[in-house]
Amino acid sequence: MKTRYSLVIVGAGPAGLSASVVAANLGVDVALLDEQRMPGGQIYRAMESVPAERAMRLGEEYQRGRGLVSAMRESRVDYFPDSEVWSLNQRREIGLVHAGVARVIGADQVLIANGAMERPLPFPGWTLPGVMNAGAGQILFKAHGLVPADGVVLAGSGPLLLLLAWQYLHAGVAIEAILDLTPMHNHLRALPHLPRALLARHYLGKGLAYKKDLKRAGVQTLRNITDLHAAGDGRLETITFRHKGRRRTLATQLLLTHFGVAPRIHLSQAAGCRHCWDDSQQCWRPLLDGWGNSSIDGILIAGDGAGIGGARAAEHAGRLAAWQMACALGRIDSDERDRLARDDRGWLRAERHVRPFLDAFFRIPGSLLVTSRDDTIVCRCEEITAGEIRAAVAQGHDDANQVKFLTRCGMGACQGRQCAASVAHIVAAQGGKHPANGGPFRGRPPVAPLTLGQLASLYPEESE
Repeated sequence: MKTRYSLVIVGAGPAGLSASVVAANLGVDVALLDEQRMPGGQIYRAMESVPAERAMRLGEEYQRGRGLVSAMRESRVDYFPDSEVWSLNQRREIGLVHAGVARVIGADQVLIANGAMERPLPFPGWTLPGVMNAGAGQILFKAHGLVPADGVVLAGSGPLLLLLAWQYLHAGVAIEAILDLTPMHNHLRALPHLPRALLARHYLGKGLAYKKDLKRAGVQTLRNITDLHAAGDGRLETITFRHKGRRRTLATQLLLTHFGVAPRIHLSQAAGCRHCWDDSQQCWRPLLDGWGNSSIDGILIAGDGAGIGGARAAEHAGRLAAWQMACALGRIDSDERDRLARDDRGWLRAERHVRPFLDAFFRIPGSLLVTSRDDTIVCRCEEITAGEIRAAVAQGHDDANQVKFLTRCGMGACQGRQCAASVAHIVAAQGGKHPANGGPFRGRPPVAPLTLGQLASLYPEESE
C-alpha cells in the first residue's frame, strides 16, 4: 500500500467496483479499500467463493455481481480487503486498519461507496437472543450457506423481507409465517407513483414472482400487522401481534425482522460533509450534486450511501463519480466526461423510476418509528430505554445530541448506528418537532474500532 493515491475508494460493493474499473482504465492509480475479505459488498457478498448451487438459490440479481468482481480483478486496481476505515478529514487523509495494522494514506480524490445499513427499529423484546435482522440471516446464507434449521418467522416491511423469504424457500427452510407490518393506507400513498414505477417494471415483476412462488408453496403471509412483541425467558420463545383486530401469538425460536435500509453516513459525517433530511426515505443523507460531489472538494459519495437506490443504480452512480473524478484529475476534459457518462445517466434515471413508489409503499409508520412503551430498550449498548429518552426531553433537552450527552445513548460500541435514528424520532415526537430540525448524532473519528496500540503505532518516534 502506497502512502498516497490519486483516487481512494472506500467500499467494494457495486458502486465501488464499477468506479474503480472506470478510473483504472483511464490511467488513474486507484486504491480500493473494503472491510470484507472478498469484494462484492453486502449485495454480492462472498461472490468469489459461493458454490454454484447456492448462487442459483440466491437468484439472478446476486449472480449479476460476478461480472463486476471479475472486471475489478482484471483491472489495475490496488485492492485491499480486510481494511477498515476509521477516519477521513477534509484534507482527504484516510486513517485505516489493514490486516491489523493502522496507517494513514492520502488521496487527491476520495469516493465513499460504503453502502447502506438496515434500519434498526426498537420494539418490545427486540434485544432477545433469537431476534435478528433479516440482513444478518442473508449474510449467513451468502457467506457460509447457513440457514435456519428449525423454522423462522419473518416480520417487518420492505423488499428484502420478500427476497429473503423466497431465497429461504428455495433452500428448503420452513417459513412459519411472514408478518407484513406495511400499513394498508400505504397502498393509497403509493398509487400516484405507480405509472412511473411501471417504467422500471422489472423490479415490480420480480416482486410479484416472489409472492406467487411463496403463495404456491403455502407460506402463510399475514398483512397489516401491528403491535409486534417478542417474549421469552432469556431467549425468544413467542411473538405476539395484532391482526384484524385481535391479538395473536406464535411460538418460534427465531424471528428475523426488516424495516428497510438507510445510508451509512458515519464516515461522511466524520469528514464534515453536509447532510440533509430525506423525508421520502425517512433518513439523513449526504448533500450531493448530480456527479456525487459532496460539500467538501474532492470527496464524492456514490451508491446507497448517497441515498437508497439499489444495486443497479449504484453501479451507474459509481461510474458517473469515476468520470467526474477523472475529469478533476485532468485525465479527461468535461466534454469527454459528459460523452462517456451519457448512457449511465440515462440508465440511472430509468432505475430511479421505481423509487418513489417503493418509498411510499414501504414508508414506516410513526407507531413503529416511535415506540410507545417506555420500558423498550432503544440504545442496546448502554441499555437506555425510551422512557429515559423522553424524561431527558421533558427536562428541556430537545436535541438528540443533548440527550446523548445526558443519557449516554449512542456512546457505546456501535457509536449510535443502532439507535441514532430512533433517538431522533423519539426526541422529535416528544418535543412536537420534525426530525429534520434536530439533526443526527454528530459523527467524529474513529468511526470504526481500533486499539490504543494500533493508534500509537502511527507515531513510533514518540516515546510518551
